[in-house]
Amino acid sequence: MFYYLLISLLLISAAVLIFLNNMEAESASVLVLCGKSNAENEFALSLKSNNVLRFLDSNPVSICLHSEIRNLHCDSEGFQVDHYMDVLSTSQFGRFLMYSPRLGSTHDVVSHNFGELPIGAVCVADVQTKGRGRSKNVWESPKGCLLFSFTIQMEDGRVVPLVQYVVSLAVTEAVKDICQKKGIQHLDVKIKWPNDLYLDGLKVGGILCTSTYKSNKFNVSAGIGLNVSNEKPTTCLNATLQKWTPVAHELQREDIMAAFFNKFEDLYTVFMGQGFQSLEPLYYKTWLHSGQRVIVQDKNDNQDQVVENVVTIQGLTSSGYLLAISEDGQTCELHPDGNSLDFFKGLIRRKLA
Repeated sequence: MFYYLLISLLLISAAVLIFLNNMEAESASVLVLCGKSNAENEFALSLKSNNVLRFLDSNPVSICLHSEIRNLHCDSEGFQVDHYMDVLSTSQFGRFLMYSPRLGSTHDVVSHNFGELPIGAVCVADVQTKGRGRSKNVWESPKGCLLFSFTIQMEDGRVVPLVQYVVSLAVTEAVKDICQKKGIQHLDVKIKWPNDLYLDGLKVGGILCTSTYKSNKFNVSAGIGLNVSNEKPTTCLNATLQKWTPVAHELQREDIMAAFFNKFEDLYTVFMGQGFQSLEPLYYKTWLHSGQRVIVQDKNDNQDQVVENVVTIQGLTSSGYLLAISEDGQTCELHPDGNSLDFFKGLIRRKLA
């Protein structure tokens, strides 16, 4: 009996391996579902069995469970699900995982299937072919990027615009935490308002948060792209680390994503309970803009000509825009003009009472 059972398992494993190889050869996508607990793994089985997930990508996406492929020989460069789950210590966020070696967009997966997924569910991919950035820009995502999106649900629409700052802060704190635990040089990742991540003056990542309103709640899909091991198109964390440290050290995507959720869950709890003001001191230590002088655009008295003036950034307003003070002492709120890829070009000033 044991012999026949062993043969059956080997045949199933071989079939799954052939299936995965065929999927890769046809440039299709496979989505692997798993959870940290038995309850979440049972949910993964239910999700697969009911075939309720929908995808915008024109290429077919096939679903399998992590338990079906765990013992197979997998790509060593692919996302290591077991290692990620071992490091994760949250009670909600990041515990239900969808992983794909190649996917159109992780953000599309979570936003298009929001109602079918638990809050805090995450989708991660090794490579994205249609990654999304700000203003519908395409995010370039070669191998080595950490690319993931997850679900958040909120009731107060006034604080929804601020959640992207909590996400950005959690990324910088996660990198800091990993460096400290490993006893290596601190990578000083900074936040460029509103949602870019910079290291040594070069962009290494970005945040994208989108939301829809349904049944009196805001369904927020948060996406993160972070250059970990890919030196192009700009630079990455590990390239900078290697310049600073004589001993070879490398950060792993799995460690960073787990550390992100561990940090985000704590920061999000504070944010929802006490407001963003309680996180502002830490946020201002991390962003690039305190005391920065920027040029804003104003209409003249006749409203027929745009003039440029210099103001100094003080912080954030309650609505999440930039708080600044002009040279004549007037406090104002700065908005992007909406036409530039750089939010700091052509800022528009709105005077505050």
